[in-house]
Amino acid sequence: MLVGEPQEPRAKQQRLAAELRRLREIAGVSGRELAQRIGISQSKVSRIESGATTPPAPAVAAWAEAVGASAETRARLAAMTEAVFAEVQAWRAALPVRGHLQDQIKEWEAAARTVRVFQPSVVPGLLQTAEYARRVFGLFHVSYADDDLAKAVAGRLNRQLALYDEERQFAFLLTEAALRWRPGPPRVLYAQLDRINSLTTLDNVTIGLIPYDVEATTIIPAGFDILDGHDGESVVTIETQHANLVVTDADYVADYEQVWSLLTEMAVFDEKAQALLDWIRDSLMGRGE
Repeated sequence: MLVGEPQEPRAKQQRLAAELRRLREIAGVSGRELAQRIGISQSKVSRIESGATTPPAPAVAAWAEAVGASAETRARLAAMTEAVFAEVQAWRAALPVRGHLQDQIKEWEAAARTVRVFQPSVVPGLLQTAEYARRVFGLFHVSYADDDLAKAVAGRLNRQLALYDEERQFAFLLTEAALRWRPGPPRVLYAQLDRINSLTTLDNVTIGLIPYDVEATTIIPAGFDILDGHDGESVVTIETQHANLVVTDADYVADYEQVWSLLTEMAVFDEKAQALLDWIRDSLMGRGE
């Protein structure tokens, strides 16, 4: 499922809501009775049927059982639910329409009280210098127009203002490979590592580094962000080669929570992280341009 327009996930949510309501009415079950059968409040049933709240997959399965839905209908509901909770924004579809996605990402981050970021191959956007960001965008496989490239860099730097909000928490896990990857000459990476070093002084920012020589306890093919909302619900975003994935299903989010814990066990912090940063920075000195 490729999502090119931001309105489309909302439309999927409304279709799921309408289908759940239709099945309840066909079964002749009242909202109050359904709520009792599946163990939720009647008001939540109303919110689900209006599209104000999207039920997780287990709740949809319980709903289907409560109204006596057929196996075929249950499979269709499961697919509809997954479509709502796993949005796929294809770069080739999204970028020509919006130019860049930095403003949308900023909205997601603004709604989060805690932002956790893992990156195995590149310094995360929230930590990037302007020059590092410009070169990263320039290497993207979907080309940016010159004006859009400048706006994307500006948008990324604007997102970084959130790091100075002491009421919010940011945690980063980076592999040594991400720290050593160079989108330009050594001076670009040297400045980038210096930027990371300066951000470690912020009380609300934690940066853990995963060295080359640590034994792996898990494997993850792509970087991801976990955005923990003020309402207690979390969203995971994953940047892949072809698209940006947005996951909100609680079970899927829990998978990333587990991986985050394992990655944290592999990471070094504080003085050990500082020593690793210094070692990498020292190795760049004398290389010139």
